[in-house]
Amino acid sequence: MTAQATALRFGYGTNGLADLRLDDALALLADLGYDGVGLTLDHMHLDPLAPDLAARTRQLSGRLAALGLEVTVETGARYVLDPRRKHGPSLLDPDPEARARRVDLLLRAVRVAADLGAHAAHCFSGTVPPGCDPATAWQRLAETLTPVLEAAATAGVPLAIEPEPGHLLATLADFHHLSRLLGDPPALGLTLDIGHCQCLEPLPPADCVRAAAPWLRHVQIEDMRRGVHDHLPFGDGEIDFPPVLAALAASGYRGLTVVELPRHSHAGPHHAETSLPFLRRAAAGMPAPVAEGSTS
Repeated sequence: MTAQATALRFGYGTNGLADLRLDDALALLADLGYDGVGLTLDHMHLDPLAPDLAARTRQLSGRLAALGLEVTVETGARYVLDPRRKHGPSLLDPDPEARARRVDLLLRAVRVAADLGAHAAHCFSGTVPPGCDPATAWQRLAETLTPVLEAAATAGVPLAIEPEPGHLLATLADFHHLSRLLGDPPALGLTLDIGHCQCLEPLPPADCVRAAAPWLRHVQIEDMRRGVHDHLPFGDGEIDFPPVLAALAASGYRGLTVVELPRHSHAGPHHAETSLPFLRRAAAGMPAPVAEGSTS
């Protein structure tokens, strides 16, 4: 049975607006016409380790409602737990206490997501530590995610894990391997990054969307080239977006599709302004305009 097509709702990630105050970023996105925001929990916006997190989350909930913005909660901040180690510690860290710090962050993310009415809380596996065999790494990932999944189930917020190039869980096949290890828990969903599909999946991005549809809980989007993990503005990579967005609409996915340009914060307002018209054109099945001075 084919899923009923849904209108896509677009958001922009705050990790691509890191030079703006959070309230300014939200106001910008609302003014530009975005439907929502991918909120990365980080020290410059909503600090997940701040003692007044609950109060700030309540205030943010009211602000999102006033602006008419939906939200998903993301946990990809680079140095929120360790100021010297990018994305450290991870769920695969050799030190149990270090792994527990990442688990605590994800538990906080689930609570924030529930309090904000977010459609998902995002996470990723982390890279395999040196000297760690794959079986041990997968077992660690399953064990560390178990309490987070229990909290997500209780809160009614899906945990959407992202296949990330270079990580233990890097592909759609890896997602299904983890799900089987955990007994296919209903609270475990998938974050699909369209650029990552172009980067390393064997299927084209539109086919990845169709293959992932039953498990989709969050979608990130940007341009990318084959074999190169570099998040690019739309039009700078190789992705043909109209078929991708048509597949996403046909899948029945109801969450946000969030622009993910974390390395372009220096020009975040510009990219936020130009990305939404591009996506709307692509969703309408229109090809990208030919750049001035180019030849067809």
